[in-house]
Amino acid sequence: MAPPSALPHITTKWTLFLDRDGVINEPPEHLYARNWQEFHFCKGSLEALRIVSTLFGRVIIVTNQQGIGKGLMREEDLSLIHKYMCREIEQAGGDIDAVYSCPALEEEEHPERKPNPGMAHRACEDFPEIDMKRSVMVGDKRNDIAFGQNLSMYTVLITMNSNIQANADFHFSSLFGFAKCIQQIVGT
Repeated sequence: MAPPSALPHITTKWTLFLDRDGVINEPPEHLYARNWQEFHFCKGSLEALRIVSTLFGRVIIVTNQQGIGKGLMREEDLSLIHKYMCREIEQAGGDIDAVYSCPALEEEEHPERKPNPGMAHRACEDFPEIDMKRSVMVGDKRNDIAFGQNLSMYTVLITMNSNIQANADFHFSSLFGFAKCIQQIVGT
């Protein structure tokens, strides 16, 4: 793991990929935020999203949501959560360019379920200017880090648990900590 000072110089030609649960919102009590009432932003994540929106050219959320595959929620529920989430982020001064989700069960090994690259491929179809070598993946699980590594991205593990072992390039305790570090490096 490299020190935070080794982070690359980010410009608006870079893309930020973010996991959702555990990075933007608190890990849901029942493993899945099944509706907007169960969705709670992590402390500082709205401010972090405002900051990264000014530094990166694109900010994209990629999230595995097998609660749909398990029948615990519907696609419509997830769409409403993402609609309200993006509205709150926008009201806080942030901007999310796209949200991609995969409802498949883990055992299905679906090509869009992280760590597989399908959601990133969809993002590249929608935003052809994305360069994976000028992209950063931020997540809180091994699958998130493997997703980024499979696509030659820089990887950032968000965790306060030192027992989580993932070969991420960088570790931060929160999305806010990552955003502030990037902001200091860029000097804005």
